Amino acid sequence: MADEADAAPTLWHYDGVSALRRTPSLDMAGDGFWLVDDDGRTGPFAWSALQARDGGGGDAVYGLADRPGWRIGFSGDIPAEIRDRLPAGGRYGRLIDRFGLAPATAAFAVVAAIAIFTLMKLPGLIAPFIPAEWESRMGDAMVGDFGGRLCDGPGGQEALDRLTARIAPHVRPIDVRVANIDMVNAVALPGGKIIIFRKLLDDARSPDEVAGVLGHEIGHVEHRDVVQALLRQTGLSVLMLGTGGDAGGYFNALVSATYSRDAESKADGFSIGALKAANISPRPTAAFFNRLAGEEKVLGKAATALSYVASHPLSQDRERRFAGSATAGQHYRPALSEADWTALKQICSADPDVAESSDWLSD
Repeated sequence: MADEADAAPTLWHYDGVSALRRTPSLDMAGDGFWLVDDDGRTGPFAWSALQARDGGGGDAVYGLADRPGWRIGFSGDIPAEIRDRLPAGGRYGRLIDRFGLAPATAAFAVVAAIAIFTLMKLPGLIAPFIPAEWESRMGDAMVGDFGGRLCDGPGGQEALDRLTARIAPHVRPIDVRVANIDMVNAVALPGGKIIIFRKLLDDARSPDEVAGVLGHEIGHVEHRDVVQALLRQTGLSVLMLGTGGDAGGYFNALVSATYSRDAESKADGFSIGALKAANISPRPTAAFFNRLAGEEKVLGKAATALSYVASHPLSQDRERRFAGSATAGQHYRPALSEADWTALKQICSADPDVAESSDWLSD
């Protein structure tokens, strides 16, 4: 009996006349009920006349429309025979009051998980339906935001075009440019556009290293990962770039965006396949990734927040994958001739008209 008493709800009541809080018992009678305490019996009150009130504190509170101040409240679990007669509302709302807090919470958790999963998958579902012309305008808007920072030193762009054609001869039109940005990074943009930052060329020890990074970015273009990453990072507002918008803001979002592990793996696979088809050694790319990972450990994540390692997380697995794809005894050809490599390395320094990069992040 003690357990039943502990489980029973506490019923409290204000009659709307005095400030006295009463704790009556409730006697059900047909379509209504009576309230009974030491002072007697009041009622009957129709179930249909009750209106749910916001009681606060987790109690289920009800009032009468024609009797201001009249209240009854339940603290604790309401017996089913009473709960089923109460109007919508109550302590948590009709659904929770009917099924209980724990089952309703579990149901809401399932719904929330489905919603999150849908939002994560939505970019992949939308991206294939974005017209190529619209995607191209997005890329043009972002490239245009660089202004005079795109480099065009003598022979540099021609060398880069030859490298692109060698590692991706069958990919849809690719437009690769170098920007005078003091940051080790490369980023794929919508519409088949790729930007290599000047410091990546400065830090690269051979054209083969650049070829591996470029192949990875072309892989993102080929798989249409770019628009998906933008949609995840900025939402559907990125589509406004087709008709104008903050290109610089979206570009910054894309630089700081991270691709899914699956997208990164597939882009690596594309790069490895492209290097193999072009007879370019993948070992320098593995060495490049190894150096970048070492720099992140030395400088810390804050110093590399917008670098290649931030948007393309490095791992020993990626390094080993590139190194392991090399064929023993294979006579690889350099990605570029010495003359082309020199021209590409100097594409910014040999361009007298290129703008400085120091203020780019604050533009």
